[in-house]
Amino acid sequence: MTSLQEDLVLENLRQIVDPELGINIVDLGLIYEVKVADNNVNIKMTLTSPGCPVGAVIQGQCHAAAKKLPWAENVEVKLVWIPRWDPKTMASEEAKMDLGIL
Repeated sequence: MTSLQEDLVLENLRQIVDPELGINIVDLGLIYEVKVADNNVNIKMTLTSPGCPVGAVIQGQCHAAAKKLPWAENVEVKLVWIPRWDPKTMASEEAKMDLGIL
C-alpha cells in the first residue's frame, strides 16, 4: 500500500511522457518504486532501453516533478536495469492498448 505522499509523487511523475512512445512513464511501468520517508523522496526507475538518448532528460524531469511538492526536501532518482523493462508485464492495460500489445 502506498502513502498519500507517494501517491502525490506518482501523480506528478504521470505528467512525464516518454517522447518516443507518447505515453507517461508511470503507465509505461518505468517507475519501479517510490518511497517517502520524512521529507526524502527516493525513486527507482528504468528506461525503455539502456541506450535511451533522452534518459538523462527523463531522469531530470522526474527529479523536478518530485521537487515540485512543497514537502520534498531531498529527492533521489536512481536508474536501475533489473528487472529489465518489459511492457507486456509492466505497462498498464491502457498503455498496452496504446502500444498495440492487447
